[in-house]
Amino acid sequence: MFLINILLVDDHSLFAKSLSVTLDEYNEIEQFYVTQDIQSIDKIICDRNIDIILMDINLGKLSNIDGLEIASNILEKYNDVKIIVLTGYDLPVYRHEAKKIGVSGFLNKNISPNELITSLIYVFHGNTCFPKESNEIIIEELTSMEKKIMQLISSGKKRKCVADELYMSERTLSNHLQHIFEKLDVSSVVEAVTKAIQLGYIAPIC
Repeated sequence: MFLINILLVDDHSLFAKSLSVTLDEYNEIEQFYVTQDIQSIDKIICDRNIDIILMDINLGKLSNIDGLEIASNILEKYNDVKIIVLTGYDLPVYRHEAKKIGVSGFLNKNISPNELITSLIYVFHGNTCFPKESNEIIIEELTSMEKKIMQLISSGKKRKCVADELYMSERTLSNHLQHIFEKLDVSSVVEAVTKAIQLGYIAPIC
């Protein structure tokens, strides 16, 4: 029988403990490791022969970058390690980014234990597992500047303040906003903020 070594990177200790107890019931899992020390990931991968990393997106105070960026850095260094994003932030923009950087799967934390094991085995054998997106509206991705503008606008800052902070004129900011409206298929700032939150462009507030 094949055996899988799993590493969970998550800032919620209770969730980590619960998942450890759950996976202990399955013979397919050889060892289940948990870390909240981002700097230790490389050592654990090498020392424990990790096959699959379960990575949350929002790591709270554990890191100043999110789980997707950490996953991208890991994949650049370790060809044999597979990463599955396991998160409560099941949003289109995150799924899109996860696919783009080459992770092997994207799962919601409300997944059942049996479904999780099935996904782990599936990925272990070289496959990928992502939610079906046939009913989602595909929109043109916002640029990094457009995302930054939406973050600032959503925080309640006035247009003049946003323009000053980004070292641009209010007219240039208005042009950016118009492009954002067109991409999100909305007609106002309120609608743009609402849709940006739904799609995951505006970072969740801890």
